[in-house]
Amino acid sequence: MTEEKNLAPKFDPKQVEEGRYQKWLDTDVFKPNGNKEAKPYSIVIPPPNVTGKLHLGHAWDTTLQDMIIRQKRMQGFDTLWVPGMDHAGIATQAKVEEKLRSEGITRYDLGREKFLETTIEWKEEYAGHIREQWGKIGLSVDYSRERFTLDQGLSDAVKKVFVKLYEKDLIYRGEYIINWDPQAKTALSDIEVIHKDIEGAFYHMYYPLADGSGKLEIATTRPETMLGDTAVAVHPEDERYKDLIGKKVILPLVNKEIPIIADEYVEMDFGTGVVKITPAHDPNDFEVGNRHNLPRVNVMDASATMNELAGKYAGMDRFEARKAVIKDLEELGLLKEIEKHVHSVGHSERTGVVVEPRLSTQWFVKMKPLAEMAIKNQQTEDKVNFFPPRFDQTFLTWMENVHDWVISRQLWWGHQIPAWYHNQTGEIYVGENAPEDIENWTQDEDVLDTWFSSALWPFSTMGWPDEENEDFKRYFPTSTLVTGYDIIFFWVSRMIFQSLEFTGQRPFENVLMHGLIRAEDGRKMSKSLGNGIDPMDVIEKYGADALRWFLSNGSTPGQDMRFSYEKMDASWNFINKIWNASRFVIMNLEGFNYEDINLEGHKTVADKWILTRLNETIEKVTVFFDRFEFGEAGRALYNFIWDDFCDWYIEMSKEILYGEDEAQKNMTRSILTYTLDKILKLLHPIMPFVTEEIWENIPHTGDSLVTAEYPVVVPEYTDEASARGMEVLQELIRSVRNIRSEVNTPMSKPITLLIKTNDKKVNLFLNENTKYIERFCNPEELVIADSVDAPETSMSAVITGAEIFLPLADLINIDEEIARLEKELDKWSKEVERVQKKLSNERFVSSAPEAVVEGEKAKEKDYLEKQTAVTERINQLKKV
Repeated sequence: MTEEKNLAPKFDPKQVEEGRYQKWLDTDVFKPNGNKEAKPYSIVIPPPNVTGKLHLGHAWDTTLQDMIIRQKRMQGFDTLWVPGMDHAGIATQAKVEEKLRSEGITRYDLGREKFLETTIEWKEEYAGHIREQWGKIGLSVDYSRERFTLDQGLSDAVKKVFVKLYEKDLIYRGEYIINWDPQAKTALSDIEVIHKDIEGAFYHMYYPLADGSGKLEIATTRPETMLGDTAVAVHPEDERYKDLIGKKVILPLVNKEIPIIADEYVEMDFGTGVVKITPAHDPNDFEVGNRHNLPRVNVMDASATMNELAGKYAGMDRFEARKAVIKDLEELGLLKEIEKHVHSVGHSERTGVVVEPRLSTQWFVKMKPLAEMAIKNQQTEDKVNFFPPRFDQTFLTWMENVHDWVISRQLWWGHQIPAWYHNQTGEIYVGENAPEDIENWTQDEDVLDTWFSSALWPFSTMGWPDEENEDFKRYFPTSTLVTGYDIIFFWVSRMIFQSLEFTGQRPFENVLMHGLIRAEDGRKMSKSLGNGIDPMDVIEKYGADALRWFLSNGSTPGQDMRFSYEKMDASWNFINKIWNASRFVIMNLEGFNYEDINLEGHKTVADKWILTRLNETIEKVTVFFDRFEFGEAGRALYNFIWDDFCDWYIEMSKEILYGEDEAQKNMTRSILTYTLDKILKLLHPIMPFVTEEIWENIPHTGDSLVTAEYPVVVPEYTDEASARGMEVLQELIRSVRNIRSEVNTPMSKPITLLIKTNDKKVNLFLNENTKYIERFCNPEELVIADSVDAPETSMSAVITGAEIFLPLADLINIDEEIARLEKELDKWSKEVERVQKKLSNERFVSSAPEAVVEGEKAKEKDYLEKQTAVTERINQLKKV
């Protein structure tokens, strides 16, 4: 450090963060380091939809990724974090069409080409918002490699995948019942349907037998679809209806005869055991219809309006038609009853409307072979590792029960399906390029499901299908994917089977699954509830580092998290504590440069202890990061920084810094600087802005914390004896402070302090470190010996290896002191019981590491000594 610097007196996140991100971008510190000897580590960002601004879930997801990539970068890995965005077919088109409707026009008024131009303008606007938000959060992505799911490279990848799957007979075109969104007028895959419990009804109606001999009772939740019935069905073994199989009923309102068929799909013990069969409007009926060669009568159009096949109901909305059908059945005497009940109804994930099962010709991916390959791969060394591991079973269960994937969408915004139909012959041509005699062909107007292109994201962003691309060769498969558990089926599963099929490799080594961010009361955040929180508002108030600290500390793999302003306050307070501690260090480094840091020579017990604790913290944090247990890493950092460094070491350093021993002052400055440097480096992946600001103001080498070396354990700085001694000293100081507090004796008032030791090492240690006892306990008289003459009315406490006596006769109440000691005795008795129960467990003793067992035995000895000493003290006081 060549110039003296100082931190501002007060921590101001806006001042700290302003301009910092641009400085990082200007110096290209987020790009791969180019060291071919270094091990590569890559992440692809789950691409946010270009439909709006980022929410707290995005902030959580990307903060975790940034923490991982920043740490790996500092550890010397050749890191690449690829940013990008998803065109989000239905979601984006719905937003743009909504905007057009507000202007009084539709996409059809514009035409396909002009509509796509309008949507691209929307995309550019919101992509700019997203990049700005990424910068506010501090994401260390390589923008030079940013991708978009509709850019040329990804489009080439999508076409190749579609064509290859088609050539392998894994993509086919067929007429099936699909989930239909009547508002967006497009097909939906099963996992784009949200099921909600709503109050509906079973409508019980009669279908007269054609021969006039009676009638059958049938119940349905969707009476409007009866207009498309082509049969009624009973179970072949149902004795009630065996004689009716092969006969016919009159379909009410339509007045046509339809057959009574037998099919095992019918449940004999449910309802009347008779069901209506509508092959064009129900997936199960569709299968029954196939088995019995029934006609398919589709009575609705794409907007779920009744069509000409619905007769007098043509032109009615489906729900309007339902009311009319029920009214007419009632007038004909064919409505038996309406039975209210709650049932699960599918809604479009994107538009929220009730989904309509609809007969439609669509493109599908044949999933069984792809799923079997993915399942098989999970039994190999090349499997995808899920964190937490329970999600491996979630993945396998879905793959084992997967249905064919409907991939065509009746939209304009997206990857247009690379299939053409001959204008004269109807022949289908599928290829990466259009047919040569293009004037004779018409391209399929549909586009592909958004997830079809994002399923290729880990390798298409790396330059595939060019397998010689340098990024693809070096950074694929990627290292870790971070995503929410809610899209394991939508996205994670599809990336896995597409990657295995087209690259022969898993797309990523690890998948870290996190949960959802919920409101403080545990409810899901949503616009309808009005409880959503904009991460940019949080950053405006508290700063990005405080938000990131909260998100990292609330992070338990696979679990949901609740947002809390109280916890945000605590995050800000923690950073402020670090800021103030750093200011103290910097203010005591005048004239002290990086070259002056020297940890050789005489160290106090506090020096040795803080270095030992630093080593322990480095080891813990590194292990927890490797396990993606960021909450545990945060707790280890918090305890070390707040308790050990700020509350203890800095306070103890004042004894030296305000003294006259220059050699000792330099050692203390060296350790303060060294420890603070390591703290800032450990914290940097979590809170990058404030750590860089502070680090620039302490003696250091290098240009930026972004590329600084991550701390590692230095074994020679571990001193277990000093650490144990310091624990005794801390216990002593806390006990004296607690006693002073109980009898309202302020620290400024000198007292007599008598310490009776029962361990020679403790005796020696305390006598060697009286300066700390004098500074933190303020005794006017201090006695440390294996035998002390303490007045019976003294206040007392038991610590490891010693007893403490404070003769405060004029302040002590014997009964209250006995009551206090009895509480302490209860505490030590419970500790003895706990540890002895553990040591009596043969399984624990035989299976736990030897060091752990020995540690428990040492605790037992310590607790027993404390229990005995407190008991003796109580008995002594009772004699007074």
